[in-house]
Amino acid sequence: MNKLLGYFFTPLHYFFYVLCLLIFHPLQWLALKLGGYSAHKKVVDILNFFLVSTFYLAGTRVIFKNEYQLPESRSIIFVANHQSMFDIPPLIWFLRKYHAKFISKIELTKGIPSVSFNLKYGGGANIDRKDPKQSIMELMKLGQRMKDNNWSAVIFPEGTRSKTGVLKPFNTAGVATLLKKAPEALIVPIAIENSWKIVQYGKFPLSFGEKMILTVLSPIETEGRKADEILKEAELLLRRHLKQELPEQAASAV
Repeated sequence: MNKLLGYFFTPLHYFFYVLCLLIFHPLQWLALKLGGYSAHKKVVDILNFFLVSTFYLAGTRVIFKNEYQLPESRSIIFVANHQSMFDIPPLIWFLRKYHAKFISKIELTKGIPSVSFNLKYGGGANIDRKDPKQSIMELMKLGQRMKDNNWSAVIFPEGTRSKTGVLKPFNTAGVATLLKKAPEALIVPIAIENSWKIVQYGKFPLSFGEKMILTVLSPIETEGRKADEILKEAELLLRRHLKQELPEQAASAV
């Protein structure tokens, strides 16, 4: 039934999603030229509110849970699992007051209305995966901007999307690089559930009636700790919440 309904409602979602991107592309340009970073960010926030709203046209409910009082006067590195591109707009919208910046593939900075413009001028890190030196430099620059402007960052340590929702091993390098420039940043894991189900049949049709849940987990202090130790704790928190075993535990149980 989810797939069948998807055939009817997916075009509606895509129509308004693309319409939002087209409308907000010139608005971003105007905001940046006339009002600088602050005005541009407000336009991007509003854009992502409307993008999240289009999810409901595909029957997708988005729920954000946060029982923690996260500091707004301190940089935060949000560590999240990654299941689909549907993860991005809710993270931008719900984390807007923390000025959370993303680490993206450099290829995405061209050809996508609104999205490419924001990636290019929004203050995130655009990395070339074929050029490790460039990637490290971009992350270092982002870490410095975090420190200078009290910004935050969102990072997906799995590196790529999990098409089945099963967590992939975490890569420490990104967080370690950011912490070199922003050592006082707080680590905050975010568990994303059911985003992969929306695209379980591919880009068309989207699965109608899914419930996407984003849950903020217990913050992790970084002082005096190594990046691999911090990421291990974040991964354990995510696996515990998602009820997934560590790969070695699953192997030993066989």
